[in-house]
Amino acid sequence: MTTAPSFFTLDGCRLEYRRIPAADPALPVLVFLHEGLGSISLWRDFPDRLAAATGAGALIYSRRGYGRSDPQPAPFATGYLEREAAEILPRVLDHFGIERPILIGHSDGGSIALLFAALAGCPLAGAVTEAAHVFVEDITLAGIRGAVTAWETTDLRARLARHHADPDHTFRLWADVWLSPPFAAWNIEAHLPRITAPLLVIQGEDDEYGTPGQVHAIVRRTAGPAEPLLLPACGHTPHREQADAVLAAMADFVRRVA
Repeated sequence: MTTAPSFFTLDGCRLEYRRIPAADPALPVLVFLHEGLGSISLWRDFPDRLAAATGAGALIYSRRGYGRSDPQPAPFATGYLEREAAEILPRVLDHFGIERPILIGHSDGGSIALLFAALAGCPLAGAVTEAAHVFVEDITLAGIRGAVTAWETTDLRARLARHHADPDHTFRLWADVWLSPPFAAWNIEAHLPRITAPLLVIQGEDDEYGTPGQVHAIVRRTAGPAEPLLLPACGHTPHREQADAVLAAMADFVRRVA
């Protein structure tokens, strides 16, 4: 059963989180890192299903500016993903006493997982990425411009309001930084050779925000074992669009690296 979120404080900022107890405390903790418009609630029951399938405990939290967490005091800068990975996530893990986790990152969260593996200098049992970006593509920017149009012309705001305390704040944080001129040159491929932890790299072949070139770059350039999983007839959110296949692949990966 999904447990209700609680809050913890980091540098005076209140962050929303949820824990799933481990059936086997010897296993690494699964740490879920949400997408650029995500939150705890947008993971739905997938963390519970993966925890149940593996016996591992889990931490799910909403980053600052997302869900019911406190807002960001300023717009995101180009290096916001690097800062989240190298400065903030290590302190979140330390707060909960989590060592050598398995990171499960979707979209922005996937990029954060890769950057943590490369830059944080913290032990990592492994990482699963879904629709992670390591460089900016034309399809990415076109998808975000499409999301802006949907924000202005459809019920997207109302739908996001179910998951975020201030949906306008959350949407602008994400859309404005990705569509800013400096972000067009954002590229983290140079960091990938520093990654030695095992990876499972998942993406839908019909992802509206990225091409399979993202997966190929990650698998080709990381130093550790990296397994690609490209899913046909699947878009940007594999754990919802092909939940059973993704659950099986992630559970198998968790069992192997644990």
